[in-house]
Amino acid sequence: MICPKIFTKGGKVIILSLLLALLVSGCTIPLAKNGISAKKILGSEEAKVVAEKFINDNLLPPGTTATVKNVTDEGDVFNISLDVGGQDYTSYMSKDGSKFFQSGLDMAKFAEEKAAQATAPAASGEAAPAANAPKTDKPKVELFVMTHCPYGLQAEKGLLPAIEALGDKVDAKIRFVHYFMHGDKEEQETYNQVCIREEQAAKYNNYLSCFVIEGDSGKCVVQAKVDAKKLISCVAAKAKGYYKADSDLSNGYGVGGSPTLVINGVQSSAGRDAASYLAGICAAFNNVPAECAKQLSSAAPAAGFGAGSADNSAAAANCAPTQ
Repeated sequence: MICPKIFTKGGKVIILSLLLALLVSGCTIPLAKNGISAKKILGSEEAKVVAEKFINDNLLPPGTTATVKNVTDEGDVFNISLDVGGQDYTSYMSKDGSKFFQSGLDMAKFAEEKAAQATAPAASGEAAPAANAPKTDKPKVELFVMTHCPYGLQAEKGLLPAIEALGDKVDAKIRFVHYFMHGDKEEQETYNQVCIREEQAAKYNNYLSCFVIEGDSGKCVVQAKVDAKKLISCVAAKAKGYYKADSDLSNGYGVGGSPTLVINGVQSSAGRDAASYLAGICAAFNNVPAECAKQLSSAAPAAGFGAGSADNSAAAANCAPTQ
């Protein structure tokens, strides 16, 4: 499969880069440019040269350079360890250098993690029910999550309809906790999301509504019409700064798990269905707006990626680090 064109500049094709850490089926490398036969099995040093040239010539915007730090033989493919703008990434390439994979997923490990999360009881880091949030004219609503935490995804699916119903009556924002628990894919997706949230805010809720169902960043970038070039630039230069602001707030609020809802600076124990979130937020208004009378679903969304609803057995469960 040849890599799809996302946008062009000066006649040079630039595709959505590995900075997005997307799971893709593979890109065909034009080996003729590198003077290597498609049937030849590359050595580690040859693979390093081919991969580095392909990435810098085709995947990155001007001014951004990737350096291959290490190439490891993993049986059927090479594991390519990269440094891009001071950030570490892992990609893969076929032994003959004809296919490049921007990211990979250990399926057995992923299945084990998902099974463990699905059966885990509520973590001890779950915040106790908080006192009623102070009332304001325009409540400030902050939901702290991890991008791949099943219960954070559940909370996002519940909160999105509530903040859509309230519109500009509230100052609502999805934020990210001060730690990662789901590997490199979570860290990279966090950088994607803080960049879209801060620099393409009008598209963020559409992107997130897609991501919590599909779990496919590349698909959701296209579906939400996110400016890919702007996103790539942000991830390379600004994402860590945006995330640090969230991390500092998470620490400041004493966030102990994903999800944690904060309304007007106070942790809230509002349920994870849209109706409960709406009620919890509306209780924080000085003057309750008409939007609070809207009827939203009282069914708790399913935990993890995908649509559907769930029972209340995981209503208090979260993703929290071991104490």
